[in-house]
Amino acid sequence: MPVAEGNGLRFDYESFGAQDAPAILLIQGLGMPAAMWPDVFVATLVAEGYRVVTFDNRDCGGSSRLVDAGVPNIARSMTRALLRRPVAAPYNLDDMAEDTRVVLDAAGIERAHVVGVSMGGMIAQVFAATRPQRVRTLTSIMSTTGNPRPGIALGKARALRALLKRPPGNPTIEQAVDHLLFVFGVIGSPGFEQHAAQLRPHFERVARRGLYPAGTSRQLAAILASGDRREMLQGITAPTLVIHGADDPLVRIAGGRDTAANIHGARLKIIPGMGHDFPPALMAGIAVMIAEHCRSGHG
Repeated sequence: MPVAEGNGLRFDYESFGAQDAPAILLIQGLGMPAAMWPDVFVATLVAEGYRVVTFDNRDCGGSSRLVDAGVPNIARSMTRALLRRPVAAPYNLDDMAEDTRVVLDAAGIERAHVVGVSMGGMIAQVFAATRPQRVRTLTSIMSTTGNPRPGIALGKARALRALLKRPPGNPTIEQAVDHLLFVFGVIGSPGFEQHAAQLRPHFERVARRGLYPAGTSRQLAAILASGDRREMLQGITAPTLVIHGADDPLVRIAGGRDTAANIHGARLKIIPGMGHDFPPALMAGIAVMIAEHCRSGHG
């Protein structure tokens, strides 16, 4: 697997499709390595004529782990964020946006269509706002703006508890898979039937790529430390598509609406029955939707 190096860190990344095709960069969400992107989703984007690049964020998968940075007190950080007080964190979303630049440089990509999911959507938003010359189009999926209003900032209590629940220390692959099945059983799509037997092989691949609970806590602290990004988002010039599940219990639909409202000209696509995941029935359709958005942005 190729490696990108910069900012004193290393990042595992992969490239799919023709090297000379227009590039789509995919940025994953909280605690999830690049293996979380479904094969069907990536293959559909490639079939639509794009080069697809995925990578492990810092503190996740095979990329650098900031072991010496310590583990933040997330309860305290969440409280301070809701009170609009500064949150201390080893890094923030802008640092992770700079990681994105490192990966694009290593892959030899000057400009890309940037797609982010959940935390990855936040990183993509910051990247598009601060490095506009590198972004052809932006797609923000099941993400939000950092708006601290409780109806936007907070998901449903059960979803938050599932997100914050940690697997046992040094879990086996089977324990890690069981943990993912539990979490996505809570935050997943209520409108689409999914079976553990179908999800288990995918989650096993994710677990083998590398789950890192301490890193997940630092990533969450980075989100909280980055605060309200609405003013920043208003400077985004890239054609933007916002995709959100109507039944997302973790990042409420209000977060998607707030994102679209704060990016000039953004299009909002709300998908009935979709939660905070990519159910198999939607994977190819969402990929085609993104490809069409990329083409409409002249790439």
